[in-house]
Amino acid sequence: MKAICARWPLAFGLALAIAVLAIGSRADAAGQGTAPSPSKLGRGINILGYDGIWEGGRNAPFRLDNLTAIRRAGFSHVRINFFGFKFMNPGNLLDETVLRRLDAVIEEVLARKLIPILDEHDTHVCQRDVSECTEKLKAFWTQIAERYAGKYPALVFEVLNEPGGQMTSASWNALLNECLGIIRRTNPGRTVIAAVLNVDDMPVEELVLPSEDRNLIVTFHYYAPIRFTHQGAPWSETFSRVGPLDWGTPEDERKARADFEKVRIWSEREKRPIYLGEFGVYEAAPAEARTRYLSFVARSAERLGWAWAYWQFDHDFAAFDSARQTWKPDIMRALIPAVR
Repeated sequence: MKAICARWPLAFGLALAIAVLAIGSRADAAGQGTAPSPSKLGRGINILGYDGIWEGGRNAPFRLDNLTAIRRAGFSHVRINFFGFKFMNPGNLLDETVLRRLDAVIEEVLARKLIPILDEHDTHVCQRDVSECTEKLKAFWTQIAERYAGKYPALVFEVLNEPGGQMTSASWNALLNECLGIIRRTNPGRTVIAAVLNVDDMPVEELVLPSEDRNLIVTFHYYAPIRFTHQGAPWSETFSRVGPLDWGTPEDERKARADFEKVRIWSEREKRPIYLGEFGVYEAAPAEARTRYLSFVARSAERLGWAWAYWQFDHDFAAFDSARQTWKPDIMRALIPAVR
């Protein structure tokens, strides 16, 4: 998912530095546990994709204590959107300073009793140039898998966000299985998430996974119909002119159910758990239609037994107002309704 940069220059560097210093003393406690099952993932939210934390805290609205707010709101996991490729040198080695920041974030997530998903998020590179993506993605997972081998068993790896573009199902299957082989050499028991090719018809039946590896979760993202969910989005010449559009007719719901049913049938046949890793509606949509859509998608996923993660915590599509440090109540009521 593309997002515009946040405009709140909040300091994050000091808190992160403290967290890095705390890793040594807290690693044993936070690293305990076992690989999470899909049912344990539950409700989640995407974080840190477009945050300046990785560059040292400039233009970084996310604060470590926001993880406490996430846990208290009723979320069970966070999906950390990490653009690893831009922190590689010409030899595809990851920057150690950035990796220590990643260590600190994982530590803090675990300390809040949330499950961290580490999602390699370089969609723009991988959809444009399969060859470049192949080289970098394999290098990324070689280093990440070795770094976390035997560490943080609750940490989940997600191989790649939204494969698609110039990728075909065949090329994606080949790259995915190479990366799974790399991960399994050092992390045989790690829970790993593998994506369906991110195109309109969601070709889940074309996904090829190693039959003997049952510690895999299959993910897809849902933004259909995209003219509704992305109406008014300023980064798109097309969608910036669209709206206001409503959602919630019987036909709208029927289409969403049919899309989910396709994935359900495949998952039951293949005995593979499903994770709805992203869904959301841009802020320009009519408020009632937006919350109606979010509630319908979240409840539909839960009825099917799927874990889900909302896109996203802050920046755009936001569930949280970073300037005021408060949740957006309409969004939260749709995502996590109060228990009566």
